[in-house]
Amino acid sequence: MSAPPCRGHLYIISAPSGAGKTTLIRKIRDERPEIRFSVSYTTRVPRLGELAGRDYHFVSREEFQEGIARERFLEWAEVHGNFYGTEARQIDEGLSAGQDIILDIDVVGATQVRCSYPEAHTIFIVPPSLEEMGRRLKERNTESEEQLAKRLEVARQELHLAPWFDYIVVNDVLEHAFTNLLGVLDACHCLSPFQAGHLIGLLRLHPPA
Repeated sequence: MSAPPCRGHLYIISAPSGAGKTTLIRKIRDERPEIRFSVSYTTRVPRLGELAGRDYHFVSREEFQEGIARERFLEWAEVHGNFYGTEARQIDEGLSAGQDIILDIDVVGATQVRCSYPEAHTIFIVPPSLEEMGRRLKERNTESEEQLAKRLEVARQELHLAPWFDYIVVNDVLEHAFTNLLGVLDACHCLSPFQAGHLIGLLRLHPPA
């Protein structure tokens, strides 16, 4: 009996707007440089501090629609008037090479990817309260009051999908939430299906008498 191939872990991290997901993911990048981050494609304009190729691949609507026609994306969706999508090839190649990959995608995209990768670990970041979520969105100062109201309504709807996820991390105090998120990533490596290769090796070295 041969050991199963050593594939990487796929972590899907989603959150409603204003939950602080982007900040947490940037901290993971600093703390765990060995983890690969799948950079999504989007048609929206960059926010302050975002870098092309690091946070997103920023493309035109025409380029994105061409990618859809060529079946380039593992998942894609139109959210708040902008397209977002994940390139399929980079996920397949990374996992096959044994790399752990983090997908930073919306709730709709998370459900789509889970259909293709049922072994993926899904993590949902939530704010401590709706009031705090609204305050964080206003601090961005990038949208009108009408746009903010729409985001908050979508966020409320997304919160109802939280039980679908494997793990929930409440982002109340940033450092506490970050510690909990790292704990989730580490715990996934201890799940028995992912330790099968190690167990098989032990049994080979120490067969029953």
